[in-house]
Amino acid sequence: MALITKKPRGTEDVLPRDSYRWQFLENIFREEARAFGYKEMRTPVFEHTNLFERGVGDTTDIVQKEMYTFLTKGGDSITLRPEGTAGACRAFLEHGLHNDPLPIKAYYLTSCYRYEKPQAGRLREFHQFGMECYGTQAPAADAELITAAANIFERLGLRGISLEINSIGCPKCRAEYHKALTEYYSQYRETLCEDCKSRLERNPMRLLDCKVPHDHEIAKGAPMMPDYLCDECREHFEGVKEYLDANDVAYTVNPTIVRGLDYYTKTVFEFLSGDIGAQSAVCAGGRYDGLIEELGGNPMPALGFAAGIERLLLTLDAQGIEIPAPAPCDIYIGSMGEDAHKKASQLCNILRKAGMYAEFDVVGRGLKAQMKYANKIGAKFSMVLGDDEIANGVAKLKNMDNGEQSEIPLEDEAFVKEFTAAKLAAEFAE
Repeated sequence: MALITKKPRGTEDVLPRDSYRWQFLENIFREEARAFGYKEMRTPVFEHTNLFERGVGDTTDIVQKEMYTFLTKGGDSITLRPEGTAGACRAFLEHGLHNDPLPIKAYYLTSCYRYEKPQAGRLREFHQFGMECYGTQAPAADAELITAAANIFERLGLRGISLEINSIGCPKCRAEYHKALTEYYSQYRETLCEDCKSRLERNPMRLLDCKVPHDHEIAKGAPMMPDYLCDECREHFEGVKEYLDANDVAYTVNPTIVRGLDYYTKTVFEFLSGDIGAQSAVCAGGRYDGLIEELGGNPMPALGFAAGIERLLLTLDAQGIEIPAPAPCDIYIGSMGEDAHKKASQLCNILRKAGMYAEFDVVGRGLKAQMKYANKIGAKFSMVLGDDEIANGVAKLKNMDNGEQSEIPLEDEAFVKEFTAAKLAAEFAE
């Protein structure tokens, strides 16, 4: 029988056999976020379209080409979130978090959506871990955020992850830089791609981010932002580097980093991997001091980053780093007969309440098939209940690794106590 449909292009299913890999990463993200004082924020999967037009920037490829936008039955323009920061900032403003003690530190684990050509490390539905910090303009905060990302990659055991940083200044010094860029690129206007011709008029810094080979070569000779930084921005950038040095976080200054979103100011950074092809950025972020004001709030410094979960998984695989498999079933309780089956159900539930992983037959298999299933799921222990075991209140507990058997009482408290002791003894022996 043919399937009536398959998953949409650019999306992936996370199957039960693979979900532990995602959970492993998510647990590390949460633990590191907690260590740095960040608490989880959850925002809607869709927002009003103008949030992204104002926040992300209408000159970006994301807004111009990649957003999933539609009209609701009420006529509202709604967009599936293409990134996490704009929605987090909207929530910060809407709920008056600026009135809470600053800085506000929030993290998210979220899905994002962009309509672009699917390839390795680039999907139409993808997932990000992000950290956002509101209410501080100190360079120490920039370095702390970067250090949090570096700590995550260190915990994962990733090799060859390089950090590149830059400062793209503030509106004051960037205006002078825009003039210099416009003057430089004007001599190449006729040879630029159509997108870059538009960028030249609306946001010349985006020219440096063009991937078209001809335009990429032109960008190599363009003026660089660090040469145009005002005293304040230069001092801030030097402070970021000093705090990174103090925390032994290695970095390279790359003056061509501009990021693909319009809201960035001052610090921008990327963590890159050479193991996943063209989509080498596994984490990127920076400071966006003007975004809160752009969305209707009072001036509020802010910064953040996002790490792509799919890209991190690809990098782990490329480097041969295995994610620990989940613990197998502690015990499988086989049964023969209705009374024994009910008792197996009862004992499993008691063990589950005690925090253990226990299974019994819920399919209707014969005893031989039940034991085969116990082997397939890697159960550490097994036992079989029948009329005799129920009558005597005792069963044989079998260690599936070495075949050793011992008697175990079936009375609730005694059963949990005896099985817990057997489980601990087996773990100690390993």
